[in-house]
Amino acid sequence: MITIFDYGAGNLRSVQNTLDEIGAPYQVVDDARSLETATKIILPGVGHYGQLLRSLDAMNVRETLIARIKADVPFLGICLGLQALFDSSEEAPEERGLSIFPGAVQRFDNTARVPHMGWNQLETVRPTRLLAGLPESPHVYFANSYYVPVVPQTAAICNYSVPFTAVLESGNVFGVQCHPEKSGPLGLAIMRNFAQC
Repeated sequence: MITIFDYGAGNLRSVQNTLDEIGAPYQVVDDARSLETATKIILPGVGHYGQLLRSLDAMNVRETLIARIKADVPFLGICLGLQALFDSSEEAPEERGLSIFPGAVQRFDNTARVPHMGWNQLETVRPTRLLAGLPESPHVYFANSYYVPVVPQTAAICNYSVPFTAVLESGNVFGVQCHPEKSGPLGLAIMRNFAQC
Protein backbone atom coordinates (compact mmCIF):
# COMPACT_ATOMS: atom_id res chain seq x y z
CA MET A 1 0.00 0.00 0.00
CA ILE A 2 1.17 3.52 -0.81
CA THR A 3 1.37 6.02 2.04
CA ILE A 4 0.76 9.66 1.08
CA PHE A 5 2.17 12.06 3.66
CA ASP A 6 -0.09 15.03 4.43
CA TYR A 7 1.91 18.00 5.74
CA GLY A 8 -1.08 20.32 5.66
CA ALA A 9 -0.69 21.69 2.14
CA GLY A 10 -0.09 20.25 -1.29
CA ASN A 11 -2.16 18.57 -3.92
CA LEU A 12 -3.47 15.60 -1.93
CA ARG A 13 -6.84 15.28 -3.61
CA SER A 14 -5.32 15.22 -7.12
CA VAL A 15 -2.81 12.56 -6.09
CA GLN A 16 -5.56 10.49 -4.47
CA ASN A 17 -7.71 10.77 -7.60
CA THR A 18 -4.80 9.52 -9.72
CA LEU A 19 -4.17 6.53 -7.46
CA ASP A 20 -7.90 5.77 -7.45
CA GLU A 21 -7.88 5.82 -11.25
CA ILE A 22 -5.04 3.30 -11.52
CA GLY A 23 -6.49 1.13 -8.75
CA ALA A 24 -3.52 1.52 -6.40
CA PRO A 25 -4.41 1.18 -2.70
CA TYR A 26 -3.22 4.03 -0.50
CA GLN A 27 -3.59 5.71 2.86
CA VAL A 28 -3.11 9.34 3.85
CA VAL A 29 -1.14 9.89 7.08
CA ASP A 30 0.24 12.82 9.06
CA ASP A 31 2.34 11.24 11.81
CA ALA A 32 5.70 9.55 12.29
CA ARG A 33 4.26 6.28 13.60
CA SER A 34 2.38 5.68 10.34
CA LEU A 35 5.52 6.43 8.33
CA GLU A 36 7.43 3.83 10.33
CA THR A 37 5.31 1.05 8.85
CA ALA A 38 4.92 2.50 5.34
CA THR A 39 6.01 0.25 2.47
CA LYS A 40 5.88 3.02 -0.18
CA ILE A 41 5.79 6.78 0.45
CA ILE A 42 4.66 9.74 -1.66
CA LEU A 43 5.48 13.28 -0.57
CA PRO A 44 3.38 15.58 -2.78
CA GLY A 45 4.25 19.23 -2.95
CA VAL A 46 2.59 22.47 -3.81
CA GLY A 47 3.57 25.66 -2.07
CA HIS A 48 6.72 26.98 -0.42
CA TYR A 49 9.94 25.08 0.34
CA GLY A 50 10.27 26.70 3.77
CA GLN A 51 6.69 25.92 4.71
CA LEU A 52 7.11 22.26 3.78
CA LEU A 53 10.30 21.79 5.79
CA ARG A 54 8.95 23.71 8.78
CA SER A 55 5.82 21.56 8.71
CA LEU A 56 7.86 18.35 8.69
CA ASP A 57 9.79 19.61 11.72
CA ALA A 58 6.67 20.79 13.57
CA MET A 59 5.12 17.36 12.99
CA ASN A 60 8.31 15.63 14.19
CA VAL A 61 8.58 13.49 11.06
CA ARG A 62 11.83 14.70 9.47
CA GLU A 63 14.06 12.02 10.99
CA THR A 64 11.50 9.27 10.46
CA LEU A 65 11.11 10.21 6.81
CA ILE A 66 14.89 10.24 6.28
CA ALA A 67 15.23 6.91 8.09
CA ARG A 68 12.55 5.26 5.94
CA ILE A 69 14.17 6.52 2.74
CA LYS A 70 17.55 5.21 3.93
CA ALA A 71 15.88 1.88 4.78
CA ASP A 72 15.15 1.43 1.04
CA VAL A 73 11.42 2.15 1.23
CA PRO A 74 10.33 3.30 -2.26
CA PHE A 75 9.81 7.06 -2.09
CA LEU A 76 8.33 9.47 -4.65
CA GLY A 77 8.68 13.22 -4.22
CA ILE A 78 6.38 15.26 -6.45
CA CYS A 79 7.40 18.85 -7.34
CA LEU A 80 8.27 20.39 -3.95
CA GLY A 81 8.59 16.84 -2.63
CA LEU A 82 11.49 16.36 -5.07
CA GLN A 83 13.11 19.66 -4.09
CA ALA A 84 12.94 18.76 -0.39
CA LEU A 85 15.37 15.88 -1.00
CA PHE A 86 18.24 18.37 -1.40
CA ASP A 87 20.24 20.42 1.11
CA SER A 88 18.62 23.81 0.58
CA SER A 89 16.67 26.09 -1.72
CA GLU A 90 17.01 29.70 -2.83
CA GLU A 91 13.30 29.97 -2.01
CA ALA A 92 14.06 29.67 1.73
CA PRO A 93 17.85 29.76 2.29
CA GLU A 94 17.41 29.61 6.06
CA GLU A 95 15.67 26.22 5.94
CA ARG A 96 17.55 22.92 5.91
CA GLY A 97 16.35 20.32 3.41
CA LEU A 98 16.26 16.56 3.96
CA SER A 99 19.80 16.27 2.50
CA ILE A 100 19.22 12.89 0.88
CA PHE A 101 21.25 14.38 -1.97
CA PRO A 102 23.75 17.27 -1.90
CA GLY A 103 22.97 20.48 -3.68
CA ALA A 104 20.72 23.52 -3.73
CA VAL A 105 17.44 24.19 -5.49
CA GLN A 106 17.68 27.30 -7.66
CA ARG A 107 15.27 29.92 -9.01
CA PHE A 108 14.86 30.42 -12.74
CA ASP A 109 16.66 33.62 -13.73
CA ASN A 110 14.89 36.65 -15.16
CA THR A 111 15.34 35.49 -18.73
CA ALA A 112 12.55 32.96 -18.03
CA ARG A 113 8.90 33.67 -17.44
CA VAL A 114 8.15 32.53 -13.89
CA PRO A 115 6.45 30.35 -12.91
CA HIS A 116 7.21 27.73 -15.52
CA MET A 117 3.59 26.76 -16.11
CA GLY A 118 2.08 24.28 -18.54
CA TRP A 119 3.12 21.39 -20.74
CA ASN A 120 6.76 20.76 -21.54
CA GLN A 121 8.85 17.93 -22.89
CA LEU A 122 11.00 15.40 -21.04
CA GLU A 123 14.34 14.25 -22.41
CA THR A 124 15.54 10.97 -20.91
CA VAL A 125 19.25 10.97 -20.06
CA ARG A 126 19.40 7.49 -18.54
CA PRO A 127 16.93 4.66 -17.93
CA THR A 128 14.32 5.19 -15.24
CA ARG A 129 11.54 2.89 -14.09
CA LEU A 130 9.18 5.86 -13.81
CA LEU A 131 9.13 6.38 -17.58
CA ALA A 132 9.01 2.70 -18.57
CA GLY A 133 6.58 2.17 -21.43
CA LEU A 134 6.06 5.88 -22.08
CA PRO A 135 6.65 7.42 -25.52
CA GLU A 136 10.03 8.95 -26.20
CA SER A 137 10.17 12.60 -25.11
CA PRO A 138 6.70 12.77 -23.52
CA HIS A 139 5.00 16.06 -22.66
CA VAL A 140 3.95 16.48 -19.02
CA TYR A 141 2.56 19.31 -16.91
CA PHE A 142 4.78 21.65 -14.86
CA ALA A 143 4.14 24.45 -12.37
CA ASN A 144 7.41 25.58 -10.80
CA SER A 145 9.47 28.71 -10.18
CA TYR A 146 12.41 26.79 -8.70
CA TYR A 147 14.29 23.80 -10.04
CA VAL A 148 16.84 21.14 -9.18
CA PRO A 149 19.93 21.48 -11.41
CA VAL A 150 21.08 18.44 -13.35
CA VAL A 151 22.73 16.06 -10.85
CA PRO A 152 24.15 12.52 -11.05
CA GLN A 153 20.75 11.13 -10.02
CA THR A 154 18.92 12.92 -12.87
CA ALA A 155 17.10 10.47 -15.17
CA ALA A 156 15.28 12.98 -17.39
CA ILE A 157 15.66 16.69 -17.98
CA CYS A 158 13.41 19.48 -19.15
CA ASN A 159 14.67 22.64 -20.81
CA TYR A 160 13.21 25.93 -19.64
CA SER A 161 15.86 28.61 -20.07
CA VAL A 162 18.22 26.01 -18.54
CA PRO A 163 18.18 22.22 -18.47
CA PHE A 164 16.94 21.02 -15.08
CA THR A 165 16.07 17.76 -13.33
CA ALA A 166 12.58 16.72 -14.36
CA VAL A 167 12.81 13.08 -13.22
CA LEU A 168 15.20 11.67 -10.64
CA GLU A 169 15.93 8.06 -9.75
CA SER A 170 18.50 6.71 -7.31
CA GLY A 171 17.85 3.25 -5.92
CA ASN A 172 14.55 3.44 -4.05
CA VAL A 173 14.29 7.23 -4.36
CA PHE A 174 12.28 8.82 -7.16
CA GLY A 175 11.34 12.41 -7.83
CA VAL A 176 9.43 14.32 -10.48
CA GLN A 177 9.37 18.08 -10.94
CA CYS A 178 6.31 17.75 -13.13
CA HIS A 179 2.85 16.97 -11.80
CA PRO A 180 1.88 13.48 -12.96
CA GLU A 181 -1.51 13.95 -11.30
CA LYS A 182 -2.17 16.75 -13.84
CA SER A 183 -0.50 15.10 -16.85
CA GLY A 184 -3.34 12.94 -18.18
CA PRO A 185 -2.68 9.37 -19.37
CA LEU A 186 1.11 9.84 -19.28
CA GLY A 187 0.90 10.95 -15.66
CA LEU A 188 -1.20 7.90 -14.84
CA ALA A 189 1.50 5.73 -16.41
CA ILE A 190 4.20 7.40 -14.27
CA MET A 191 2.18 6.79 -11.10
CA ARG A 192 1.44 3.20 -12.14
CA ASN A 193 5.16 2.62 -12.66
CA PHE A 194 5.90 3.92 -9.15
CA ALA A 195 3.14 1.77 -7.67
CA GLN A 196 4.80 -1.27 -9.24
CA CYS A 197 8.30 -0.51 -7.93
